Amino acid sequence: MIIRQFFSFAAVGVVGTAAHYSTLIALVQIMHVNPVVSSGAGFVVGALVNYALNYRLTFRSTKLHRDSMPKFFVVALFGLGFNTAIMALMTGVWKLHYLVAQVLATAGVLVWNFAVNRYWTFK
Repeated sequence: MIIRQFFSFAAVGVVGTAAHYSTLIALVQIMHVNPVVSSGAGFVVGALVNYALNYRLTFRSTKLHRDSMPKFFVVALFGLGFNTAIMALMTGVWKLHYLVAQVLATAGVLVWNFAVNRYWTFK
């Protein structure tokens, strides 16, 4: 059960990640916004997509949105903090390309988000 849920969570995450990265790339390449700020904006867009899809598909939640949504976004706020810190470190200190840094940040935040959402948000 947990393995299937994790893979569903990851598949939904691909859609949310596509929304995140599309926002990130558009802001950096077209609007010339700082990559760390752009990543944060993309993270928020991706989180909205992830909430909707995880609620319905991954966890098949029957909780009211007023109960699960605040929890989801508390988790997302911590994920945003981790993402932003990783992006700032990797692009600012280590001078990695912003997309390489984002891939590493995404991988780091994935495990946190799955565990906390499974055992707290949608339980």
